[in-house]
Amino acid sequence: METKQIHSLQRLSTFILLATLAAGIYSCGSSNANNAGAPGAMPAQTLPVLTVSDHQVTAYREFTASVEGSRDIEIRPQVDGYLDKISVDEGAYVRKGQVLFHIDPRPYREKLNTANATLLSAKAALESAQINVDKLTPLVANNVVSDVQLKTAKAAYNAAAANVSSAQAAVDAAKIDIGYTSVKAPADGYIGTIPFKTGSLVGKGNAEALTVLSETKDIHVYFSMSELDFLDFKKQFEGSTIEQKIKEIPSVDLILADNSVYPQKGKVEIVDGQFDKTMGAIKLRATFPNVNGMLRSGNTGKIRIPRELTKSVLIPQEATFEMQDKVFVYTVLDSNKVEGRPVTVSDRSGRYYLISKGLKPGEKIVYNGLDRLRDGMAINPQKMSMDSLLSANPI
Repeated sequence: METKQIHSLQRLSTFILLATLAAGIYSCGSSNANNAGAPGAMPAQTLPVLTVSDHQVTAYREFTASVEGSRDIEIRPQVDGYLDKISVDEGAYVRKGQVLFHIDPRPYREKLNTANATLLSAKAALESAQINVDKLTPLVANNVVSDVQLKTAKAAYNAAAANVSSAQAAVDAAKIDIGYTSVKAPADGYIGTIPFKTGSLVGKGNAEALTVLSETKDIHVYFSMSELDFLDFKKQFEGSTIEQKIKEIPSVDLILADNSVYPQKGKVEIVDGQFDKTMGAIKLRATFPNVNGMLRSGNTGKIRIPRELTKSVLIPQEATFEMQDKVFVYTVLDSNKVEGRPVTVSDRSGRYYLISKGLKPGEKIVYNGLDRLRDGMAINPQKMSMDSLLSANPI
């Protein structure tokens, strides 16, 4: 009995000792946690800060565009027949007058031979009629035969002459048809898809053209403006008419599919007569020289129109972040605390945003490290010059 009491006392002592140790550990942990959350335990972050100011910049508006030749000419046969030979390949560059296709000319040569034979017969009949007139003329003059016979002979002569003219026209038409059996390029340009093969039956009634030739000495680039963009365009450029405003548009750039800039400048020339109701947009056209044949019909890209802005709040894109389709910056208050603020981006120029609303000259924004910030956090601002940033990374 005494032994059991001793064991019980030992277990009680061990439990008390463990409880005391656990309480001490918890006390130390709570103390450390309280100390970690104490004000001033975490130093304020040092972050670069920019002072917002006005700048004179060139902004650009970009519009999706498609490229077409100045003329896309459908090459169609003028006579019916079998394709005897195709003298060009798809995509080839051809010169005006170059033979593209050959249609079997043999049926048209036979027509020409027949027409020539008819012409010879008509000419022989004309000579016979002329002889008859020459024979009767002196006889009528000497009252040997009546005047009616001479008139009849002259009428026969006129009919024979008409037959000669008709036969000659048939010969000329046959020659034209033979000429049409060689289908030639009407202009310099590039050959498109050729849907027919050698031996195909072609003719004027075919729904498909033999090919399409794209004349690309000058290239047309079509792009569309929304109604809002078009209204802004009309405000931006001087002139009482659309034609006058178009003349004021400076030379434009073509951004190719790989984001490179086409080396030649273009000029906006024409505006469609009305808005497309389904798309809510109006189509415009710019023309670019295509001296080296770099551009082809079917290319895509973007038209970039410059616009000079005298006073614009300019900030680098790195100083912004997006949330729910809105652009924000962190402004620095007098207490060095930061505050997220939405801004309105009106244009872009290189790696910079042009801000129309949300910022004023003289305000300060955090340049980078935005992912570590929250509203109300204090920072240690490190002054950064916007001029030095523009020097290192020009617009």
